[in-house]
Parts: sequence; C-alpha cells; structure tokens
Amino acid sequence: MKRLLSIKNLLLLIFLLLHLAPFAQTATENYPIDSASVEHPNVAKGEVLKFTFANSKIFPGTSRDYWIYVPKQYNPTKPACVYVNQDGIQWKAPIVFDNLIDKNEMPVTIGIFITPGRVKSPNATTSLDRFNRSFEYDGLGDNYVRFLLEEIFPEVEKQKTSDGRQIRLSKNGNDRAIGGSSSGAVCAFTAAWERPHEFSRVFSAIGTYTGLRGADRYPILVRKYEPKPIRIFLQDGTNDLNIYAGDWWKANETMERAFTFAGYEVNHIWGEGQHNGQHGTAIFPQAMRWLWKDWPKPVKTGATKNQVLSDLLIPGEDWEVVGKGYTFTEGTAANAAGEVFYQDIPNSKTYKVGLDNKLITLPLYAKKASGEAFGPDGKRYVVAGETKQILSFDAAGKEAVFADDIIGNDLVVTNNGNMYVTAPDGSEKPSKLFLIRPDGQRTEVDAGLKYANGLTLTPDQTQLYVTESATHWVWVYQIQPDGTLGYKQRYGWLHVPDRQENAWSDGLKCDTAGRVYVTTNIGIQVMDPLGRVNAIIPLPTGQASNLCFGGAGFNTIYVSANDKVYRRRLNTRGANSFEAPVKPVPSRL
Repeated sequence: MKRLLSIKNLLLLIFLLLHLAPFAQTATENYPIDSASVEHPNVAKGEVLKFTFANSKIFPGTSRDYWIYVPKQYNPTKPACVYVNQDGIQWKAPIVFDNLIDKNEMPVTIGIFITPGRVKSPNATTSLDRFNRSFEYDGLGDNYVRFLLEEIFPEVEKQKTSDGRQIRLSKNGNDRAIGGSSSGAVCAFTAAWERPHEFSRVFSAIGTYTGLRGADRYPILVRKYEPKPIRIFLQDGTNDLNIYAGDWWKANETMERAFTFAGYEVNHIWGEGQHNGQHGTAIFPQAMRWLWKDWPKPVKTGATKNQVLSDLLIPGEDWEVVGKGYTFTEGTAANAAGEVFYQDIPNSKTYKVGLDNKLITLPLYAKKASGEAFGPDGKRYVVAGETKQILSFDAAGKEAVFADDIIGNDLVVTNNGNMYVTAPDGSEKPSKLFLIRPDGQRTEVDAGLKYANGLTLTPDQTQLYVTESATHWVWVYQIQPDGTLGYKQRYGWLHVPDRQENAWSDGLKCDTAGRVYVTTNIGIQVMDPLGRVNAIIPLPTGQASNLCFGGAGFNTIYVSANDKVYRRRLNTRGANSFEAPVKPVPSRL
C-alpha cells in the first residue's frame, strides 16, 4: 500500500528540487582554465585582510564586511591602482591578480571586495535583517559611488598590511577599475557612469540591466548621452534568467549594441551559461588583461553614431568655465552682438561676457533678478521678482519699469514686441502665464502648470515652449494672431534621474534647426521639434539652470550651473527671438 509523504518529507523534497536542480544543470558548464586562475609556486602572493565597516552615513544603519587584497609588489611610497568588486571576493581574484601582476599584464593593484550592507534586526529570533543588496546595487544614481569615494576609500587608507605598509589608493580614475556579477555588475557600471573620471574600467558579468530598479533604461541613456571615458567588458550566457523583470541575456546583448553605437571601447564574451559565476570566473583573467591594456594610457571616448550628437559636438571642444564663485546664477541672455549677460542673484549683480571672453561687471541694481531676454528694440528686459517688476535697460544701462505688480520668473520677447512671462507663484500653487504687449497691456493666457519656469519660441515664432519644473514635461502652445495661446499640449518628454521625481527643467532655447535645448538636473537635454529627447549633454558639475546662445555667430552655448557659468562651442546657430523668424527644416517623423 502506497504511503503519503509526510509534511516534513514533502518540504525536504521541495527544498532539494529547488536547490539541487540548478547545480545539476550548471554542472554541464565546462570552461577552459586560464593559467592565471591557478596558483603557481614561483609567483609572489599578495595578502588579503578582512575588516567590517558599520559607520555609513550614506547607507545609515548598515554593516558589511570587506576585504583588501594587497600585492607583494605594492610600494607605499606610490599610490596603487584600484579594483573594487561587489559581493565580496569572486573570480579567484587574489590568485588572478598575483599572476597578472607578476607578468606585468596588469599594474600593481589593490583590490577592495565589499559585501552589500545589512541593517541588523533588533531580535534575530523574531525578525529578519534588512538586506540592502538590491537597494544599493540595482538602483541608479550616485549613492553607491559616493559611498565608495567618501566612506570606503578613506576607511581603506586607514589600514596597514601585516608588515606595516600604509595603504594608499590612486586618486586618478584612469587607475581605477570596478566589477561585479548580476546586480553587482549593474552597481559597478552605475559607479563608472555617474563618475567616469573616478572609475574608467568596468567588468560586468551576467549584468542585471533589467527592470528591477530602473537599469533597463541604460541602453537608451547610453545612446543619448555624450560618450563618457569608460572601457567595459561584458559577459553573459544565452541561458541566463528570463523572469518578471526581463530577459538578462537580451538585456546584456542590447547593452553591448548600445555601447558600440555610442562609441565606447567595449569587449564581450557570450556563452550558453546560466545565471551563475562559472563563466565569469573562467574569463576574468582575460577581462582584466583587456581592461588594463595599454595602461597608463588613459581610456578615451569614441565617436558616437548618435546623429544629433555628431552634428552638434565639435571634436576637441569641451566645457570651459567663464565665471565662478557666485552664490547662484539664473537669468542668461545674449544681445544682437552675441554678447552674453547673466546675473548673480543674491546681490542682483549683472555681468557681461564680451566676444573677447572678458568678464565685465555692470552697474548694480538692488532688485533680485531672475530671467532676462533682449527685445527687438535692443533693450534688455529683466524679471525683478523682489519688487514685482519687469525692468528694461537700454544700451547705456539706463533702467526703466516696463511692468508692475507681477511676480515673474522668466520671459521671452517676440520679434513683434510681445512678451510672455511665467509666474510660478511658488512650487505648490498653479502657475500663470502672461502676455504683455509693447504698450504694457497685460493678459493672462494660461494657468495651471506645475511650476512653469523657462520659456522660448520656435525659430519661426509660431509656437511657445514652456518648461514645467515639477514634472518631466515641456509644454507647447500655438501662438494665435492676436498673441494669445492655443492648442496646449504636454509635448516634450524629458528623462528623470533615479534620485528625483522630476527633471527640474528650467531654461530652454532653440537653434535655427528647431532643436530645443532644455536645462535639467542631468544636463542639457536636446529635443527635436517633435518633443523627443535625441541627445543629452551633461555639465561638468552642478545642475544646469539657464542657457543662451552667444558669440559672434551665436554658435556658443552659455549655461549657468550652481556657482559657475560654462560655455561650449557647438556646430549650430541659436535662434534669437529678437531677430526675424526663421522656418526650420522639417523634422524626420
């Protein structure tokens, strides 16, 4: 007579099926063993030290173990190169490093192997620890790379080897590599993506570029961003995971195609393996040789196939600081001569950057300023929020009041003299949009946007774009013959960083081709006239707030970001609202 399985035996059977079946499947994965993965008696062996870190301010309450590998050849008088690995020691890395360093196939490198953080339970018998791995590894943004740079690296440099050598890490991003497996691979790439000048070499095995916490966005972002100086080695297998969050194999393949499209130096080895570390371990020495090849020559950016970036960016041209040290810069405008004007908000100072790039301080006016623009009459119009006015300044700097009793933020003046002004009235209240005619007559032409901020005209001056800072939208209106607005739409769709809920779009301008340049918290997002972001040009530091085109040919873009003003020459010409309207070429649909 057949006996039914007891509950205990049934649970044991389920456990065996769930846990032993993967090992039975992966046992068929056989890979050649690289000589660098095997200990050799004549190779000097480095030391591995173990520590615990439990004082994080970036990930408060967490504790974690970490290991430091120090090669025998390390000389404390010279900072060493660095390799960081997530999930602790993998890939037989200490053995591999011993062998590769011995043969000069990689530089003298200190390895840092870190486990994800845990917030320990107050009572282990009744509750579980909080396991921080997905939060730290799968999430986009700069939290983890800041954790490395601000907390782990200083902690590592407090330690000494058993023979008393002080640990010193190179501060040069070209001397730093980072790697990991699965979510640890995404974490490694995110660290380099967020700080490419801190980490330039990435090893990514069975990377989780899927929809766990937003890493599925990376293939698109890689294609749109101006290329970064990152060299990356990818590994994955065709039998990797295919679950609710996505298809790991196809995601890695898509990442490789995105890197190739965007001009990155990328290498890969594809196999047939599953979601495990066997293949990654087998090819780790090969990956390290390739990532460190030609060192200390710096990793460079390549040529992107993104047509908009190729059309706009000029080889050898980069961001240049024009002015710095301001508490906050906001309004930016250029006149008919291409000279640029901007303000230092707290003191309401106004500055002019001449065509010779010399900075001139203009007369001080004690009214807090925001947006500014030039009109067809040659006057510079400034929103003075502190006095609820819009002021005008002639070529001699003579001040006059153009409009009273208006709490504005930004403005634009059309070729026929009509002025449009955004009036946010605080971040929680619906914004208003005003039309002020040349004779001073004022009309409210829209209301309801969530913090309406910057605004600009299309080159033909038939449509008006307005940024909505509290969302990821840029709105568009058609300008009617009488100057009022119609056919309002959420039109431009902007990318939003993982750490924020909105793009915080601010200033915007068009070029004569109809492209729209929007300052956001990830840099300048360049939309086509159909409202699609085609390209993203990041700023060196800080969040971009306003911009304009200046210079003799209006082909230099000036951008204010926190306490600095940057400029960069582009292969285009800005569209000026004080000039005659220009019909741009039709967009590709």
